[in-house]
Amino acid sequence: MPAPGPEVPTARLTLDPAFRVAPVRRRTFGTFVEHLGRCVYTGVYEPGHPTADEDGFRGDVLELARELGVSTVRYPGGNFVSGYRWEDGVGPVESRPRRLDLAWHSTEPNLFGVDEFMRWARKAGVEPMMAVNLGTRGVAEALDLLEYCNVPSGTALSDMRVANGAKEPHDIRMWCLGNEMDGPWQIGHKTAREYGRLAAETARAMRMIDRDIELVACGSSGSSMPTFGAWEATVLEETYDLVDFISCHAYYEEKEGDLGSFLACATDMEHFISSVVATADHVRARNGSSKRIDLSFDEWNVWYLSRFQAQEPPRDWPVAPPLLEDHYHLADAVVLGSLLITLLRHSDRVTAACLAQLVNVIAPIMTEPGGRAWRQTTFHPFAQASAHARGEVLRVEPSGPLYETAEFGEVPVLHAVATHAEDETTLFAVNRSTSAPLSLEVDTRALGAVRVIEATTLSGPDVYARNTADSPGRVAPRPNADIQQDPLRVLLPPVSWNVIRLGR
Repeated sequence: MPAPGPEVPTARLTLDPAFRVAPVRRRTFGTFVEHLGRCVYTGVYEPGHPTADEDGFRGDVLELARELGVSTVRYPGGNFVSGYRWEDGVGPVESRPRRLDLAWHSTEPNLFGVDEFMRWARKAGVEPMMAVNLGTRGVAEALDLLEYCNVPSGTALSDMRVANGAKEPHDIRMWCLGNEMDGPWQIGHKTAREYGRLAAETARAMRMIDRDIELVACGSSGSSMPTFGAWEATVLEETYDLVDFISCHAYYEEKEGDLGSFLACATDMEHFISSVVATADHVRARNGSSKRIDLSFDEWNVWYLSRFQAQEPPRDWPVAPPLLEDHYHLADAVVLGSLLITLLRHSDRVTAACLAQLVNVIAPIMTEPGGRAWRQTTFHPFAQASAHARGEVLRVEPSGPLYETAEFGEVPVLHAVATHAEDETTLFAVNRSTSAPLSLEVDTRALGAVRVIEATTLSGPDVYARNTADSPGRVAPRPNADIQQDPLRVLLPPVSWNVIRLGR
């Protein structure tokens, strides 16, 4: 790689294993399966598909989920959970009722429920994260679901599970106390005080059955909510000693052709995280508590919500209609990588996260009913981070050029984080510039003698290029040849996601 000319801007950072943030949290690489659109039906579950197994699970989707590196899956919602009767989805399939799903104006056939999800989770090798309905239901129904899932046997509901074919308890450790209860769109929407009291009552009772479960209280469904901050404070006043996490949800999209602001939207996620941490720690100080509340960022993604809001709802109640099927391009994937960098940079407090969702619905995996499955552009940064982020997250403080955005003001062109394990140090870096390459100089002296194992770049001449079933590999990471060692310098193309792996 030749030395950069005066027209190529330069950024610099130092990798030092002494500058540790926190361990890499495997739960950072969670996703989300909701009864929404085609996520479940013709997504993870499609009996009769050429790849379907004896349980009706699509083998091609299972294989891609494993390749994606999913650690945790949140289920069954989402907005769907606030009207869900979990008992509709257990027992003989032929006797399960069909119900109206008010959240997504669909009909739920209940062919896939708790037991099917748990079988799928075991085959996928993922940890389940179960949500309970605190919209139209409450303490009693949450206790019933917990008894059904976690009590070994000897009670009415645990014996029902055994009779339904699940002899061993599901042993679900992580539970969400409702979903987005701050949102007026939510079935059973509540004020912060109303929800906080109900969440506290539910948490207290659930721990009487299983004291070792981990509980997530609903935080704000976005930092732009008018109740943001006050909601978290009030909910935690009611629940602080009873829960382990407060949730965060955030979605981003390019607005009116403003690609520069879109590439910098992780700035908002940074603000979201730091604000919720400050609020939680304020309640902790007021309570005089030694306990620390962590963040579960259990919904995040690029989502073109404005397109969905502009659509007319259907007049009928279809089963698994195609909803929220965003087809992602290169710039979307780069932004997703930048959001992942933010989550990793805050691994001291963000200890769980879920990309929403896994299949078809704003998802890294797309399928055709009865046909093909393929990787969207956003699949790649998630899969690479899950595969190569190991050991400890390192604090990196790059110096380099800034650029002006309409939405966030001045932001750094370079966004980066690194992880360090005994055998490998990995740098994840995004060049946010829409037009110029960036020369990145990396000081590796604190690592000792290291060499570049691999350097890849996700970039291209068309930032709106997409993958399709016919061209599934159009956008994918490629080797980066513009790199030199000792000192380490790599050229990052504009609008790019980059992974540089170093070893001895």
